[in-house]
Amino acid sequence: MDLQPPYKKIIHVDMDAFYASVEQLDNPDLLGKPVAVGGNEIRGVVSAASYEARVFGVRSAMSGALAKQKCPHLIFVKPRYSRYKEISSKIRAIFYDYTDLVEPLSLDEAYLDVTENKKGISSASLIAQEIRQRIWEELELRASAGISINKFIAKVASDINKPNGQKTIKPNEVIDFLEKLPVNKFYGVGKVTAAKMHNLGIFTGLDLKRKNLEELIKLFGKSGLHYYNIVRGMQNSKVKPNRIRKSIAAERTFNENISSEIYMIERLDAIAEELEKRMLHSKTKGKTLTLKIKYSNFTQQTRSKTVSEYIHLKKDFMPIIKELLYQEELKESVRLLGISFSNLDTDKKDPVWIQLSFDF
Repeated sequence: MDLQPPYKKIIHVDMDAFYASVEQLDNPDLLGKPVAVGGNEIRGVVSAASYEARVFGVRSAMSGALAKQKCPHLIFVKPRYSRYKEISSKIRAIFYDYTDLVEPLSLDEAYLDVTENKKGISSASLIAQEIRQRIWEELELRASAGISINKFIAKVASDINKPNGQKTIKPNEVIDFLEKLPVNKFYGVGKVTAAKMHNLGIFTGLDLKRKNLEELIKLFGKSGLHYYNIVRGMQNSKVKPNRIRKSIAAERTFNENISSEIYMIERLDAIAEELEKRMLHSKTKGKTLTLKIKYSNFTQQTRSKTVSEYIHLKKDFMPIIKELLYQEELKESVRLLGISFSNLDTDKKDPVWIQLSFDF
């Protein structure tokens, strides 16, 4: 069975050794050293391990005593979940700059549906690359990503070039990729199921594909249908956001930094046109306008104003944007400008973004 367009564009972003990396970020003395978050050499369980510790075989869910045995110079650090949550919220804020369709799986990973996105970037691979670069530039943390036509393949792909890498499985590559994939690499196939498959002579996706639906259901129960579908690239699970978006925005990053306010007004005029389209499409109005300015040195500033009546048309809000721009002198040349509406008249309607071409 061949896959048929239109295809979704799904990104799975997975932070690299997140807890341990945050500890190394906050304490430079830990950089380049084997770190285990949680547990100790006497008791407890390792929650996360740095890549320097993983070289010695230290893994999450391992007892602290065994971890210390494998890596005698391992440094144990107490977990700080409030700090991880704080950083995670900043990472998700970056995601929401690209799409409202964000499904967090945990503090350190999420699915993004960028089939339609706020940046007007047609390539999901470029979006993933930009997101990873921003996470590094803004938070000094590394992330990996997988990009494909559904959540299952994107998640598998995100592991391929870890750490600090990404992998795109294009629509015309999906079937070949799945047929060659070892069954133990299939997300959702644990050690017990993989061992059972191996005993049945099923080692790759192609081996799994040779089993018909009736056989798979007989062998694996309800999971048989799941295996039958995923090995054929069929998974229709949607990215399910668990957060209601409280604002609608449009922004642009420029190829060259700009310092002239006249040029900025020209760029803001185009951004305002796009924002008006989104407000009209979502049938939403707002009272609070925010101008976002990111300077060439990557510092960021926002300027906001709240009006008494709900508005959504460019002719009504563009004068306010000009007022905010001229509110104070610019610090540096500018690399990004954005406009957003918040304090909306409804928080029950999700914006619908412009349909993009399917360029992975």
